[in-house]
Amino acid sequence: MLNKKTVDDINVKGKNVLVRCDFNVPVKDGVITDETRITAALPTIRKLVADGGRVILCSHMGKPKGQVKKELSLAPVADRLSELLGQPVKFACDDEVVGVNAKAAAAEMKDGEVILLENTRFRPEEEKNGENLSKDLASLASVYVNDAFGTAHRAHASTAGVTSYVDEAVVGYLMEKEINFLGNAVDDPVRPFAAILGGSKVSSKISVINNLLEKVDVLIIGGGMGYTFVKAAGGSIGKSLLEEDYLEYASEMVKKAEEKGVKLLLPVDCIIASEISDDAETAVSPVNAIPDDKMGLDIGPETIKMFRDAVKDCRTVIWNGPMGVFETPKFAKGTEAIAETLAELDATTIIGGGDSAAAVNQLGFGDKMSHISTGGGASLEFLEGKELPGVAVIAEK
Repeated sequence: MLNKKTVDDINVKGKNVLVRCDFNVPVKDGVITDETRITAALPTIRKLVADGGRVILCSHMGKPKGQVKKELSLAPVADRLSELLGQPVKFACDDEVVGVNAKAAAAEMKDGEVILLENTRFRPEEEKNGENLSKDLASLASVYVNDAFGTAHRAHASTAGVTSYVDEAVVGYLMEKEINFLGNAVDDPVRPFAAILGGSKVSSKISVINNLLEKVDVLIIGGGMGYTFVKAAGGSIGKSLLEEDYLEYASEMVKKAEEKGVKLLLPVDCIIASEISDDAETAVSPVNAIPDDKMGLDIGPETIKMFRDAVKDCRTVIWNGPMGVFETPKFAKGTEAIAETLAELDATTIIGGGDSAAAVNQLGFGDKMSHISTGGGASLEFLEGKELPGVAVIAEK
């Protein structure tokens, strides 16, 4: 179990503290349309302010690729943070991130004050983990706090490099929670332990499936990736999503599950249509006998019942990836059913970021889950058993 130093282990009074947050939020016409990631950062920020720290926040937004793009400025985040914290958050508006404004603001700070730097990805060195930006960021503070789990799987200047040039580096509350939930679930789960994997591609989940087969009691595979498994077993899948290159791999995983005594469940029926649209005519079909001109776009009623039954007695369940094309309401029933099932369980339920997190929140089940990860890619790499660069650089307690 990872046991990293946290904000509770340090004294920040009178010190400049650089906090890497994940403020990569959607902004439309200057207005933030989903502020989940901002509110997730508030407990750590409030703790540091209350302890008399001089708080300097930084984050990336979008993919400016080292260019200054005004539409990806963090200015709207500073305004919203001021409202949420009930105190001014000064925006250091430097295109070079650490420029005259940031340096002056950091030098003049008083205990408990907060400033926000410009988008770290405006600098090309950010994504290359460049030394210049790492040193620039570290020059503003003596303490570093990483609270951005969503980017912890990237070795960037603001998530990894900067830690070489500060006196202390710890994790914030959000990061601690992610490490505890995902880490405990994978390394020391209360059993029975089930994982539900969906989404479109087997290729993006290969290592996850491989690693989880060493750990789980039940592995459920749905979504677009399920059809590659069905085809590998000799089924007819029509125009459904297929990754030809992964047929052999799918067969190997089924065999591995048998050898490990893991119950591996694949869909038995699905909702088919000839196109992805809410006007499409749909039917229920056995998953291994889909007509040539149709494609499977959601799990069917028998599969829903089977998946529900499989997890009802589980004590730990991890879910990553939707069961169908859930953005189209006609093909969202499978994903909705899984979300509802997990919401009713007396178990530790962990939603692994990305589309599943969006689905659970959209359906209003967010508060019924034990933990919803803020990082899609990061939570997947965690489930693969990889050490995340942004976590590796933090000292153990």
